[in-house]
Amino acid sequence: MQLRYEIPDSFWSLFRSVNREIYMETLLRINEEYQYSNYFLTQELCVQILSDMNARKKIQLHREENETDFDILDTTAARILKWLLKSGWLKKIEDFGTMTTNIVIPDYAAIFIEAFERLTSEEMEETEIYIQNVYATLFSFQNDSRVNLNMLRTALINTRRLNKALQDMLHNMDKFFERLLNQDSYGDLLKEHLDGYVEEIVKKKYHILKTSDNFYIYKMDIKKCLSDMRENEEWIETIRERAKAAGDTKEDVIELLDLIERGFDDIEHRITNMDKEHSKYVRATVTRMNYLLSGETDTKGLVVQLLNKISAEENPDQIIKETGKRMNLSLLEIFSEKSLYKKRKPKTDFISQMGLDEEIEDLAREDVLKLNRIQMRYSRQEIEDFIETHMENEIMDAGSLNIAEEADFEKLILAYDYSTRRNSKYQILEEEPEIIENGKYKYPGLKFVRRRL
Repeated sequence: MQLRYEIPDSFWSLFRSVNREIYMETLLRINEEYQYSNYFLTQELCVQILSDMNARKKIQLHREENETDFDILDTTAARILKWLLKSGWLKKIEDFGTMTTNIVIPDYAAIFIEAFERLTSEEMEETEIYIQNVYATLFSFQNDSRVNLNMLRTALINTRRLNKALQDMLHNMDKFFERLLNQDSYGDLLKEHLDGYVEEIVKKKYHILKTSDNFYIYKMDIKKCLSDMRENEEWIETIRERAKAAGDTKEDVIELLDLIERGFDDIEHRITNMDKEHSKYVRATVTRMNYLLSGETDTKGLVVQLLNKISAEENPDQIIKETGKRMNLSLLEIFSEKSLYKKRKPKTDFISQMGLDEEIEDLAREDVLKLNRIQMRYSRQEIEDFIETHMENEIMDAGSLNIAEEADFEKLILAYDYSTRRNSKYQILEEEPEIIENGKYKYPGLKFVRRRL
């Protein structure tokens, strides 16, 4: 019979009670003493334990709906114990031989008390416990001749529990994003990140998968163990004969090994997804910090404040009209000083404007060596000096240069190549330059300006 059918209806009243926190703490305290007792806990000992807890914490117990005026006259410890007995969380057993009343925890209540412990304790994480269990179980199954398929099923159960623990960790990431967005100051945001996410996820959960490498310590050994068992056909036949003799024919040993191996593949996918969520949270934290630091000064922050003010008004139409008279909200530059997309001309476009044919044949060995010599002939400092020397009013106009020597022409080419790099000090104005023909040299009249950092 399933344990859930043994639970009395009054059992669930704990979760609706105004004193539920006190009752949960009481059950945890009694369970702690219960585990270290050689026999039963007497009713007198339970009352003493609760009296000590009350003296230490000054418990304020509220009146329950089903309590009578006579019940209120009892001590706080006696009232707590009586309520837990009446609701079915604890049970009395009369020992007529010693004339004592013992207190025991029913099986169904023990399951819930274990859940309370997991919600309040900071013990070893499930991800570490389960991977060690899987490793130990598979190693024993492979090397102990007395074991049966039940041990392999135990390894499969722990693999699935590990998958479930990782899935729960992944699905609970949304609460950290929500708490992150609720912070209105830089200090609160930093505290939430360090005391919340770093303490609860990075140090307690994520580091188990990445930093401490507890998972990866066992992963390769487990996969090797599975591979060795699968390839040992003689050993597999021995296991099959043993299972057939014991009447255990529900599952084949190869089928169980396949399920465990598939479970580890799922673990890899979940760890990859956890990496993505972790990266998303770190990026969101940095973005939120930048916004809180400059939210009142930069354009985006001011626009957000304006939109928040408009949404808070009871009649937003009027304020929208007044705002529209003073600023054009349709311009993309309102949201960013830079355009959302700026088309960058490729290097091939620069080459095409020099009059070369679109179809370029493969360079000969001598031409390749010549280009390499040009690239290595001038340092970046020489290219920057070339641009600085020809700058007028912070602009170097290639159209106004007198390119008469091959060295100047090569420096102009390298200057364009340098300006297309991310770490360059200069950039090219996005204009359609005219083609300059200066003797034997033909090149676009590009304009170089300093890059805004």
